[in-house]
Amino acid sequence: MTATGRHSLIEDAQGIAYGTVMASFGIVILTHLGLVTGQTAGLAVLISYATGWGFGPVFFVINLPFYLLGWLRMGPAFTVKTFVAVAALSGLSMVMPGWIGFDHLNPAFGAVLFGLASGSALLALFRHGASLGGIGILGLMIQDRWGFRAGWVQLGFDAALFAIALCLRDVPTVALSFLGAVVVNLVIAINHRRDRYIVA
Repeated sequence: MTATGRHSLIEDAQGIAYGTVMASFGIVILTHLGLVTGQTAGLAVLISYATGWGFGPVFFVINLPFYLLGWLRMGPAFTVKTFVAVAALSGLSMVMPGWIGFDHLNPAFGAVLFGLASGSALLALFRHGASLGGIGILGLMIQDRWGFRAGWVQLGFDAALFAIALCLRDVPTVALSFLGAVVVNLVIAINHRRDRYIVA
């Protein structure tokens, strides 16, 4: 939403649709290359690699506890939109690999492309009052209750994920994964202006 007015229902629908399609495209790239990422998506990817379970169902289930936190911290509108986005991403991630194939994808370029696609996806979702659930909400709750900054919670979670990834993937793969995560965060940091767009 902008500082001067709220998005219409149609605007929100297209924004969430764009965000989930681009996020799913990013996941297709990520899993095709065997890379990992941060946050709840990264946890779902690691579980899918370790167990053979599909990313979509794992991602959907992992996010279930966070809806209560989202409802309490961010309100019902944010929570409902986030549920729709997570459900859409979970479903799309199961069918999109059948629609897209890569004869050749350079791993370094693929990591950057993942970061750009995922960053733009998250920007769209944030600007329409939604997210892809997870650790960010928990971080805000911990910050409110105990004063431990939300950013440090997310950083600690991601550091743990990448440490675990080193047990499942080789060092070059984890390094490329880190590159992708950096690109995601740069896209958001440079383009998400809280004085213009507020997630609430």
